[in-house]
Amino acid sequence: MSTGFASRFRLVLLVTVVLGCFGAFGLRLAWLHVVNREELLSDITRMRRQMLVEKSQRGDIRDARGTVLATSHAVRILGVDPFVLRPEDEPKWPQLAALLGRPESEIRRIFSTKYRLGVPAPAATAASAETTDAAASPVRIRFNPSGRSAATPSVATGDEEGTDAGLALEEADPAGRRPIRWVKLDDNVSETRYAEIERLGIHGVYGQLVYRRAYPNNELAAHVLGYVNREQQPVAGMELFADFYLRGQDGWRLGERDGRNRELAQFRSRDVPKADGYTVFLTIDALVQDIVEQELTAIAARFQPQKATIIVSDTRTGFILGLANYPTFNPNEYNRVPRDEMDRFRNIAVADVYEPGSVFKIVAAAAALEERLVNPSTAFDCSQDRVEYRGRVLRLPGDDHVFDHPLTVAEIVARSSNRGAARLGMLLGEQRLYRYARGFGFGAPLGFPVGGEVAGTLAEPKDWDSLTITRLPMGHAVDCTALQMHQAMSTIANGGVLLRPQIVRRIHDAAGDVVFYREEGIEVGRAVSVETARTVALLLMGVASRQGTAPEAAIRREGVDYHVAGKTGTTQKLVRETRPDGTSRLVYTNKHHVASFVGFFPATAGPGERQVAISVIVDDAKVNTPGGTAYGSIVAAPSFKHIGEQLIPILDIKPPENRTLIRPDLFAATHGGSR
Repeated sequence: MSTGFASRFRLVLLVTVVLGCFGAFGLRLAWLHVVNREELLSDITRMRRQMLVEKSQRGDIRDARGTVLATSHAVRILGVDPFVLRPEDEPKWPQLAALLGRPESEIRRIFSTKYRLGVPAPAATAASAETTDAAASPVRIRFNPSGRSAATPSVATGDEEGTDAGLALEEADPAGRRPIRWVKLDDNVSETRYAEIERLGIHGVYGQLVYRRAYPNNELAAHVLGYVNREQQPVAGMELFADFYLRGQDGWRLGERDGRNRELAQFRSRDVPKADGYTVFLTIDALVQDIVEQELTAIAARFQPQKATIIVSDTRTGFILGLANYPTFNPNEYNRVPRDEMDRFRNIAVADVYEPGSVFKIVAAAAALEERLVNPSTAFDCSQDRVEYRGRVLRLPGDDHVFDHPLTVAEIVARSSNRGAARLGMLLGEQRLYRYARGFGFGAPLGFPVGGEVAGTLAEPKDWDSLTITRLPMGHAVDCTALQMHQAMSTIANGGVLLRPQIVRRIHDAAGDVVFYREEGIEVGRAVSVETARTVALLLMGVASRQGTAPEAAIRREGVDYHVAGKTGTTQKLVRETRPDGTSRLVYTNKHHVASFVGFFPATAGPGERQVAISVIVDDAKVNTPGGTAYGSIVAAPSFKHIGEQLIPILDIKPPENRTLIRPDLFAATHGGSR
């Protein structure tokens, strides 16, 4: 039977098709929502869920005046997902290439390469990181937590600094092709340049915020600061020592995103704010540090030494105001130091040792005075080359000058008599000489926190040979760091108390609140009494007088004598000598020396008045003198004077009043030496 155009058959067929479609939809919905619900729900949750990481900023390192020595600045790691690039954005590619400073052809090649064939290699170079030839691990991508666009993935294996291969790959398809979902374009895009790139609106080009370490003053205080590598890991110096305070803590939040990778704030379930690093203020004064480093540059140009160190500190607190070494390095370019010049990274002020030579005579003189075995006027016959000691005849060390009259203790110090120092050592005996040397800080680390401090060598008396009692008082048979010798001299300046050298003044949190503050010094122990320290200081004033070994160190400004107390040192270096039988031994050479001047001023500063200690130590300087001897008076003392004169206005060092109880010229000999 027909019902016109719509026959019964057609109606049945139509109903059957419609019901079949609804049935199919129903079955599919049942499969999705019932049978396969858990698996699909897991995929959806994984795709929608995201953890957004908010990078913390590493804290600054500043000097005592607040000058920034190390800081972190924001940069962007710029990348592209070739799969989400839009044809309508292609005209903007030349502008992007110009902003990146790269050839347009290279940008087009990167943007148009979406697949890579074959199994990727395990590593890649920086150059290959930007091309389809780069290697990467076969991993799936995860989306960048910045949530700026749908094409903001970051690599799951590699760090935020782009030290990975430079591209991210999906798993291979059946044809063996691996989709490239991320290629690094630049890992150091400034925020200003990134804003220009964003204005281009190229879909698929994205940037991730990271912080990079910068040292605004380049080499200034490099050995104190250390550096942070490209992975933002501290390697040396204060960066490593104070990393707990400097590094900060990244923030993060859990939430969901929509199909365009935009965060859905209403679904945010956890929010942990970031905590930026603390600011560390050093005792270093950038002005003082600059003076020190300029003087080292002048020393290097004039004497071409193997190495050199200058240290400046406040004697009252032990605060280090300036510490520098030659050679040095630029923390901004640490990776450009040639492999054969890696010693540039060594903080030789605390990591290398040397025999202090005549500067060490302050220990023997102070010990003999403290034990009341002598007074400044006690005289010794220093013309003899041999002397009897405990039933043995010992050969005394030589002197640069022959003395035709007995020398007083004051003259022994002023003229730097080796034989006079040996006589003081023998008067003390092994045990007392050793005990006082330890009391001045030799043979043990001082606790300086950066640079890999070593203890130096001071053998116990049971290990001494027969000559040690005559050589140790003149600074042989002992080695120390430049900082140890510096602190020993500061002990005399500080009234006989050995202080621990300090480098951290205070620490502020991200809000500016003080969490650590150091106002006073830390005592290690008392070496000698205040009276003995004052007497030795007066004796040391004779060294910088016209009759002493280092008149070149005297500081006069506007007609005022600033009363320098100090000691020269000229030490022969030990070199390896090969014997005729093929064996070798260490012997002293008269061709290579360590020249030094260690002192302080004003020597007569009163309580509350500024007093600074300065050490200048130059290893193997080339000088044009008879025999090529690099005397401390020639190499180091002038630098002491030059630095001291510049420090007077910077540190507001007041002219000393007439507090000298005994005239130093009464102690000084009538003829100066050259040591």
